[in-house]
Amino acid sequence: MDIFSVENLTFSYPKAKNPALENVTFSVKSGEFAVICGQSGCGKTTLLRLMKRELAPFGEKSGRILYGGAELSALNDRDAAREIGFVTQNPENQIVTDKVWHELAFGLENIGTEPQIIRRRVGEMASFFGIQAWFRADTASLSGGQKQLLNLAAVMVMQPNALLLDEPTSQLDPIAASDFIRTLRKLNEELGLTIILAEHCLEDVFPAADNVIVLEGGRVLTQGPPREVAERLKNHPMQAGLPGAARIFSGLTPCVKTECPLTVKDGRVFLSEHFTNKINHVDIPAYIHSPNVAAELKNVWFRYGRDAPDVLRGASFSVYEGEIFCVLGGNGTGKTTALNVLSGLDKAYRGQVFIGGKKISHYKNGGLYRRNLALLPQNPETVFLKDSVREDLEDFEDFRETCNDMTIIVEKIVALLDIKHLLDKHPYDLSGGEQQKCALAKMLMLQPKILLLDEPTKGLDAFAKNNLTDILKTLKQQGMTIVVVTHDVEFAAVTGDRCALFFDGAVLSADTPNAFFAENNFYTTAANRIARHLYKNAVTCEEVVALCQQNAKES
Repeated sequence: MDIFSVENLTFSYPKAKNPALENVTFSVKSGEFAVICGQSGCGKTTLLRLMKRELAPFGEKSGRILYGGAELSALNDRDAAREIGFVTQNPENQIVTDKVWHELAFGLENIGTEPQIIRRRVGEMASFFGIQAWFRADTASLSGGQKQLLNLAAVMVMQPNALLLDEPTSQLDPIAASDFIRTLRKLNEELGLTIILAEHCLEDVFPAADNVIVLEGGRVLTQGPPREVAERLKNHPMQAGLPGAARIFSGLTPCVKTECPLTVKDGRVFLSEHFTNKINHVDIPAYIHSPNVAAELKNVWFRYGRDAPDVLRGASFSVYEGEIFCVLGGNGTGKTTALNVLSGLDKAYRGQVFIGGKKISHYKNGGLYRRNLALLPQNPETVFLKDSVREDLEDFEDFRETCNDMTIIVEKIVALLDIKHLLDKHPYDLSGGEQQKCALAKMLMLQPKILLLDEPTKGLDAFAKNNLTDILKTLKQQGMTIVVVTHDVEFAAVTGDRCALFFDGAVLSADTPNAFFAENNFYTTAANRIARHLYKNAVTCEEVVALCQQNAKES
């Protein structure tokens, strides 16, 4: 039986030239694990919110959404709130109380559930999700992974029939993200819960899906079982977002004919059966960098309050001029805090910070930011102040007296980021990926020598990430130094000149991507996990494919 049926759904936002969704038709059976994917701006979030009546955006809609065979609009308010759960992309936005236990009880309290039933359900869910240790904690004290797990538990305590999730792992580190997806699979398999998940990162969710729906330009491009969808997406830009095993397989299909692998396990078997390892490694050349240090932390200590624990504990690292330096690590380890200290937003109580060889305290009257340093924060919405992207890009005091120069700079940045079609839109009407690109454009208007980026791939599809990699490498060639804090190991592997692991308030190690990722088990790429039993130092799908082509077994 279909729990959701979407029939010829078309939706347009007010004053929009083109519909966000157009003639979308698909169905999801009760108990299925369905994945909705597609490039940034394809309509995934709009579709999910239309399926959760209370969150439906304002605009013009035609077509039908059926829930349990009846119009979604006919569902009474209590059943709509209880039976269809929703978990958002940003964990912070969904938490409404100050205590974990109260957050779990909040939904049940609002629908008038009896106190003894509330206590029983809350206790059961806290036990199932392993929340007992922080059951009475302040919600503000939780890590990103804990907050997202709490959001999921708070929805599940309502005992929904269907669970909708909008990119729930986008702000989680690789380990927390894998744990979260594993929990979703457990809920699907053990409770028969229907799960409909919109996601860009498909490595873990694609093989778990019963049904994959691919959107493109607001329309359904293809739908079906994951292996069939992977085959259909060959030579399509969306292929870049498929699991590593499928991408490696696609690069080798001219010389191998077999079923497409989807998991790391299947990928390892596929390589072992069809390829030797006579040529078994990728050479790692010596890293050559500028002798000049662009940004540096020296034994920096920082905490957010006099009695609060230290977030940075003797953090030290150097970033050379003209390099892309990627910082990875778990939620709550201090990565964002290190960027804030490096940018002057937070002041360390011990240690030294140098920008361009000069102590950060020696910059006066905004000199640190005037054509020198820019920080793109984790939430791109915070940088927008105007009613259109164009107005935001032109809103700079430094350029108001030289309008011609400003126009030229805007045109160059718009062309570099390919955002001309977004200039007249309100920043809050953009998708997450589009907001990231436009926020980056605003930072580039400052013409910085050093660019700091906090989770710049959040909300970006694989194709857009590849474009961002090209953009950052172009900026690097123009002499810019770039520091990136990211959870995205695939992005760091192809973008960074050096990668570092942040743990316990300090940098543990920094090395070139091949040397860094080849030695890790969890903070590494899918390609490396698939091929490491045959090939040393191969961390990208392209490197694995190249080695396989040199090592193909004779038929």
